[in-house]
Amino acid sequence: MSIQWFPGHMTSARKKASESMERIDVVIEVLDARLPEASSNPMIREIRQHRQRPCLKVLNKADLADPDVTAQWLAYFNAQKGVKAVALSCKKPSDVAKITGFCKPLAPHRNDRLKPLRMMIMGIPNVGKSTLMNALLKKRVCKVGDEPAVTKSQQILDLSPTMTLTDTPGMMWPKIEHDSDGYMLAASHAIGRNAVIDEAVANFLGDVLLARYPALVAKRYGIPVDGLDGPALVEAIAQRRGCRLKGGALDLEKASLILLQDYRDGALGRVSLESPASRAAMVEAHAAAKAAKAAEAADKEAGRSDDEAEL
Repeated sequence: MSIQWFPGHMTSARKKASESMERIDVVIEVLDARLPEASSNPMIREIRQHRQRPCLKVLNKADLADPDVTAQWLAYFNAQKGVKAVALSCKKPSDVAKITGFCKPLAPHRNDRLKPLRMMIMGIPNVGKSTLMNALLKKRVCKVGDEPAVTKSQQILDLSPTMTLTDTPGMMWPKIEHDSDGYMLAASHAIGRNAVIDEAVANFLGDVLLARYPALVAKRYGIPVDGLDGPALVEAIAQRRGCRLKGGALDLEKASLILLQDYRDGALGRVSLESPASRAAMVEAHAAAKAAKAAEAADKEAGRSDDEAEL
């Protein structure tokens, strides 16, 4: 199953962000530290690179992510031209206070009242942009919610006499190329529930967690995990937590929501769903499968042409 989610208001949000980029000095892109590349919108990269704007990548929710994997991602992003990456939690004022200090070196020519530093916060839904905005301004100016796509309009606010901040709605992109990205985003609640089947997402998440953090899963649910796959894990959780439908059958939907919520809340421990190495392997496998499919289609077309020539 391929997961796609692109509500109508995101088309206008993309257009507005593209227009505003001309008047911006630094893009602050908020990512989910547990899936930094999967949660990076390629449209944001395209827009800012077109305008040649530097980017501060904020790996938010770092307190929920595997610290060793996060260190790998920081090295990966910091090796990119025009990019500075930091890992933090937007819920911690001491972390948020450092952000403007990271932005200033990216645009050293903007540093006074005549030339204020103009920053714009961007990212996909539900990664913490509004929480970051409120923390930077030290007051509630953006609506914060646990559902994706809460913010639907752009606003510009003065952070200080020498700094301005533009908040933008969360933006997805029209087509998610890799199926695993869609599942990771859905598991992390960046995609609306109307676009996903919770049990399918939980099955995917279970497979990833069992492969990367089996000990954390076993500890959380008090079950042996050897030999389990994602669907079997959901069934085991249903058994363990007494998730039953009328008639006694296992309530797999309820068990799926338990697993998803435990992951989202960090109840399982500090986990990351992708690393630079796993990402590279996934992209390589996807490219190989795509090439094989194209070759197969070409062979079929060649065979069809040969048959027609014989006729």
